[in-house]
Amino acid sequence: MYAQLVETGVKRVKTLAEMSPEERTFQEKVDAEIKIEPRNWMPEAYRKTLVRQISQHAHSEIVGMLPEGNWVTRAPTLKRKLQLMAKIQDEAGHGLYLYSAMETLGASRDEEIENLHQGKSKYSSIFNYPTLNWADMGAVGWLVDGAAIVNQVVLQRTSYGPYARAMVRICKEESFHQRQGYQILLDLMREGTKEQKAMVQDAINRLWWPSLMMFGPSDEHSPNSKQSMAWKIKRKSNDELRQMFIDQTIPQLEFLGCTAPDPDLKWNEETGHYDFGEIDWNEFYEVLKGNGPCNRERIATRKKAIDEGAWVRQAAKAYAEKQQQKQHTAA
Repeated sequence: MYAQLVETGVKRVKTLAEMSPEERTFQEKVDAEIKIEPRNWMPEAYRKTLVRQISQHAHSEIVGMLPEGNWVTRAPTLKRKLQLMAKIQDEAGHGLYLYSAMETLGASRDEEIENLHQGKSKYSSIFNYPTLNWADMGAVGWLVDGAAIVNQVVLQRTSYGPYARAMVRICKEESFHQRQGYQILLDLMREGTKEQKAMVQDAINRLWWPSLMMFGPSDEHSPNSKQSMAWKIKRKSNDELRQMFIDQTIPQLEFLGCTAPDPDLKWNEETGHYDFGEIDWNEFYEVLKGNGPCNRERIATRKKAIDEGAWVRQAAKAYAEKQQQKQHTAA
């Protein structure tokens, strides 16, 4: 999945002349497309930006399992159940890769998870919307994972090495998730009843706009993006990524025989892109503040999982210490 980095406050990007010798050497390395590794010197602001972005990304992978887990016991066939369980397992693995990448920056996984529980750290707003029917599982896979792929493919070239390398495997698995979701919708539209086809359109109507919000605020309201792009943490702006997603998704939508809930959506011959309507950014910010349909439910579920799983973590730690002691004694 994808964690949107919500940026506030205006920050000006330093020129090379304004940088310290260490900052200048760092920037020249980034400009030369040389990966930054954990032991390399880096500006503190670069480190903090990465910790915030990677932790939000990891949180989104884990919280993103919850709306899908809601349908494991209600999947229509055994095959669909197994596919959904495999996808959820993949998302858990993505979270682990990302938390591990974050820890290479000196951040504490426990502290960042606690920040999530306290509302100090965010996750993608899309996961605060309910999944009401089986078609939602298809729409989540197609739209949400599709949006994630658009963002994550460019993150494979992000300047921080551990993050970039984690994204390679994540992108491969997300592409399967996107295809799986689209196949669910395609089967319902080809073989389903009139009611099931209406269910597909309803799922798209509800998840279309939240999927577009996944790329974060428009560029003029994301002033910190300039610094992230100068550091090559980000490779494309929010609006560029959003446009890419729309351009590649509309032909797939038309092949399904469905429509987007946007009366302003149309192909622009001059630009070679689709024009689309205004996003309700008030809704976006309200969800980020914790006022979405499922915000409280999602965090409560995560807290419960952490609390009830404490004994497992304690047992694993005790076992690891015991094995280490045995090896030390044998040596």
